[in-house]
Amino acid sequence: MTVIHKGYLSALVAALIWSGFILVSRMGGISELSSYDVIAIRYASCASLLLPIWWFKYRFSLFNAKLFLASLVGGLAYALCTFRGFQLSSASHAALLLPGLMPLFIILLLVAVNGEVQTKSKWLGVGIITLGVILMFGQAVADAQSLSYSVLEGDLWFVAGSFFWALFSVLIKRWNITPWQVTVSLAFFTAVIYLPVYILYLPKSIVNATGGDILLQVIYQGLLATIIQMIFYVKAVQTIGPSSMGVMMAIVPLVSGISAIFVFDETAEPTLLLGLLSVSVGAWVAHSQLFQKTLINRSM
Repeated sequence: MTVIHKGYLSALVAALIWSGFILVSRMGGISELSSYDVIAIRYASCASLLLPIWWFKYRFSLFNAKLFLASLVGGLAYALCTFRGFQLSSASHAALLLPGLMPLFIILLLVAVNGEVQTKSKWLGVGIITLGVILMFGQAVADAQSLSYSVLEGDLWFVAGSFFWALFSVLIKRWNITPWQVTVSLAFFTAVIYLPVYILYLPKSIVNATGGDILLQVIYQGLLATIIQMIFYVKAVQTIGPSSMGVMMAIVPLVSGISAIFVFDETAEPTLLLGLLSVSVGAWVAHSQLFQKTLINRSM
């Protein structure tokens, strides 16, 4: 297996774990747990697992400005926006917006920050993905008039979360941060900054939650989504690049978006289904070697 093939395999594993993350996070959003509780569980459990390994086995200097900034963007900013969205909007909307807007934000940031030139197929794929997002977002705006704008507000939080994760992806590639470095530093800095504020000042509902709800979030948020998914995600970004990884993440709606309709009994609106289809087609167009060769041949 070539390095590139391993990169795409890592991207697939990360995307599948992310799909489960959307479903589990929505479960937390509709449970007794608040978004503040879920973030605290996520980074307290993650830091507890990682820091002993870092201290006794694979230590590196954490006090680095680039690690700190990347951690703030991909950890604290992303979590605050995303988990607020999970309390207000549906899992199917999250499945479309979080990975759906990521390719657009990543490519725009790569062009603006790095001056990278993107292929025609990538631009076309991102355009199709964006069309699907616009279809769903337009429906959310219409629905918000009868839902006290809560769904629309949640969707806007998802948009912000997608932007911060896209920026995080570009930064770790630009600064060549390793998967281990970014995983440990993100857990450490987020826990150190967030947990004291949570304990002292933020509202808490964790005492009202069941043991099962808490354990589910500990296992998925603290281990799978934060550690294992992060390692595979960063490894893929370093191998195939952030733009390819960003578009690869667009397969998430196929799993989590459709699953959410059945798991949470969410309404399968035509605009939502069209949005999911557009995102899936856009991901294929952006990655298809055959499609890229067709565009190149037509331009010659």
